[in-house]
Amino acid sequence: MPTTPRPPAPDRRAPRPRRDRRVRGPLRPDDPRRIGGHRLLGRLGEDARGVVYLARAPEGEPVAVRLLRCAAAGQRALARFRKEADAASQVAGRHTARVLDAGVAGDRPYIVSEHVEGPSLQRVVDEQGPLPKDRLRSTALRTAAALAAIHRAGIVHGAFTPGDVVLGPDGAKVTDFAAAQVLDAVAGAAAGPVGPPAYMAPEQIEDEPVGPPADVFAWGATMVFAATGRPPFGTGPSAAVMRRVTSRRPDLGDMDGPLRDLALRCLDKNPAARPTARQLVRALREGRAPAPKPRPRRIPRYRWRMMVALALVMAAGFVLGLLW
Repeated sequence: MPTTPRPPAPDRRAPRPRRDRRVRGPLRPDDPRRIGGHRLLGRLGEDARGVVYLARAPEGEPVAVRLLRCAAAGQRALARFRKEADAASQVAGRHTARVLDAGVAGDRPYIVSEHVEGPSLQRVVDEQGPLPKDRLRSTALRTAAALAAIHRAGIVHGAFTPGDVVLGPDGAKVTDFAAAQVLDAVAGAAAGPVGPPAYMAPEQIEDEPVGPPADVFAWGATMVFAATGRPPFGTGPSAAVMRRVTSRRPDLGDMDGPLRDLALRCLDKNPAARPTARQLVRALREGRAPAPKPRPRRIPRYRWRMMVALALVMAAGFVLGLLW
């Protein structure tokens, strides 16, 4: 009786396709496959600003591509977007991820930057606990130097968090310093908060002018997280955290030494009383906190509005009195 030949056994030695270890997740069905000539390989992360992809540049090198959530509407928004992206590309620093390109895919802006291999500070602390003192000091110095370089270029990070610090093989590097600026450029005030409230400065929460001191505040909060495993104003609902940021003293836990003093200065409610990023670098190299700044009185915007409204009511009462 003839026998049916069996199919050949699969070759177990044949290599199986492996996903790139740098990718945190595969592309989803609604994700694009190419952006601006860059072939997307997978997802690196996602937050309120948009999605970050690992991509392959036309030249073959790996890059990070952030596709922002908002659409660029109008020529004025596009012009400001290009201006902000060009300013970000001028940042020169060993401790920042270089901005390589920027453009618009469809109607959504994107930013291409150097891909830094390694986990984020957020992930390392979540999985392994607070950083050892030597690594903490190195991370503090490198990130402060990165912020100083960003500020020298005339831009503000605007959303600095532990997720924006990558602990690569050559040490810490700051990423995504163009995302908040570009998001504000194309969406304006409608964009809303672009980072976790635990790392937002009081002036950001109170809708006051934001400058480099807001980055210094976020740096101080990030260093507290790196040293203790939790942000200085706790966690929980956004409204509760923002209330603590604007009205309560920070909890620095068991931080000690000059870094504790620096963090406390950076977390001052008054932007004018905080040190600059350049002063942070000098203080960390010298191992001492900078001299305190004079503390000009800071009046929140809502109090100014109350004072103006009270003055108008009093003036109206005076005029009515004269007419009577």
